Amino acid sequence: MTSSRTAGLAVVAAVGIAVCAGLGVAAWAQQATTSATPKRHLKIERPAHLSKADAVAIYDNIADQLARGYAASDIAAARNYWKWRLYNSAPYRSATHGNRYVNNYGNPKAADYVKMDKSVRMPPGAILAKNSFTVTADGDVFGAPLFLMEKLAAGASQKTNDWRYVMLLPDGSLFGDSAGQGADKVAFCHGCHRAVAKRDNLFFVPKKYRKRFLNVQ
Repeated sequence: MTSSRTAGLAVVAAVGIAVCAGLGVAAWAQQATTSATPKRHLKIERPAHLSKADAVAIYDNIADQLARGYAASDIAAARNYWKWRLYNSAPYRSATHGNRYVNNYGNPKAADYVKMDKSVRMPPGAILAKNSFTVTADGDVFGAPLFLMEKLAAGASQKTNDWRYVMLLPDGSLFGDSAGQGADKVAFCHGCHRAVAKRDNLFFVPKKYRKRFLNVQ
């Protein structure tokens, strides 16, 4: 993308997400009404193809607004995730999250996530947070859900391999919590993560987007 195109998207992100976030909430709310058990994330049919620089520029403009929206939730992690370690060098488009652009954060107990290999095992209390936003091929920017994975005590939830999965809408309202309200609506989350059960149900940041940290063993 050209620099002028980047600037245009950044301006849209700065002034338009407050309106667009409402559209994102409406779409998820409609799914919640029409489908008791969603099979997958709502898919963006015409997502923008952003360079790393473009994705960072847009995220820098909307990160605070995303965080404020999620913070309306009564879940502490939704208010604090942005203070945690960020594991990706730039937002990246995730096909498994409906072609939205995502970021990966982890609380201090999730520090071993930095290894990003099959040896990683999370201790109880580890939380991974993935915030998200949509950029369409037309340059529209939308707030999108916050996804949380919290490792539970051993034996707490055999069905989810001792993980709790939570999805919050851009305004902080709850879409589903595998350990509580709307558990059926996020069943597809742990269904998907079951594919990597041998590595503690963890997917990792794509290699080209991984941040480099010193002293990683």
